Amino acid sequence: MSDLNDLPTEELRRQAFAIAEHRHDVGFFWDLLRHLPRTADAAAEDASGGGIGESIADLIGVVRQLSGKGYGDAEPLVRAKFLDYLRTTQP
Repeated sequence: MSDLNDLPTEELRRQAFAIAEHRHDVGFFWDLLRHLPRTADAAAEDASGGGIGESIADLIGVVRQLSGKGYGDAEPLVRAKFLDYLRTTQP
């Protein structure tokens, strides 16, 4: 297995999402969404999480739409979150 640091952000996202979906880890997705530029802007306007969706499937869909494009300045933070999640969830 190659070192996780060598993988592109999109591959890290794919692996982290697969694990989080399998574990039904809503906390992972919610934490990630809080750090994405588009959702941070929406939260500032609405001040509630209601605009994101009512189910985990909706939440995953929103995050998938931002799959590697649109991270902007947040990409280093998002990448670090993917790396940390993968390192703490894999044996």
